[in-house]
Amino acid sequence: MALPRFFAAVVACALLAGTPVLADEIQEIDQQYRAGELAAALDRADRFLAAHPQDAQARFLKGLILADQGKVDDAVAVFSGLTEDYPELPEPYNNLAVIYASQDRYEAARHALDMAIRAYPGYATAHENLGDLYAKMASIAYEKAQALDSTNTTAQTKLTLIRNMLGEQPGKPATAKPLPDARQSAPAR
Repeated sequence: MALPRFFAAVVACALLAGTPVLADEIQEIDQQYRAGELAAALDRADRFLAAHPQDAQARFLKGLILADQGKVDDAVAVFSGLTEDYPELPEPYNNLAVIYASQDRYEAARHALDMAIRAYPGYATAHENLGDLYAKMASIAYEKAQALDSTNTTAQTKLTLIRNMLGEQPGKPATAKPLPDARQSAPAR
């Protein structure tokens, strides 16, 4: 599942807390990422992280790049490492949730979103993603109810409402919204 590059840019700016030289390097990595130059951005991020292994922003960008390259397990490892080293940052938890939801790992996604909200209760994107996740989980439950009792019109009505809300087609699974509103990202800490 590709994560929006615009969100990455906003989060990258929010996480900038280093020296101007470091910030310039990270901005250049972010520009390559947003331009779709994923291999070059990853190479540059790796070189930067070799010298600055604890830089949260560079690690976050690396996770985004890996996710966009389809290297989901590697992205999960990067975001998980960030949650361990910087549990106060909500964005890595949110990105883990997006990945988990895309893998139909809804309980893991819910837990990650709960942690994002615990880290920063004002993080609107995590609240929205949690709502979308609950709606998806409700859709699955209503589908199961329909499969068990096809005459259950109440379940069918609710399923139709949720599918319309999520923009789902019958039989087509919905995916979690990957960080829809970058303006709602958490403030820098």
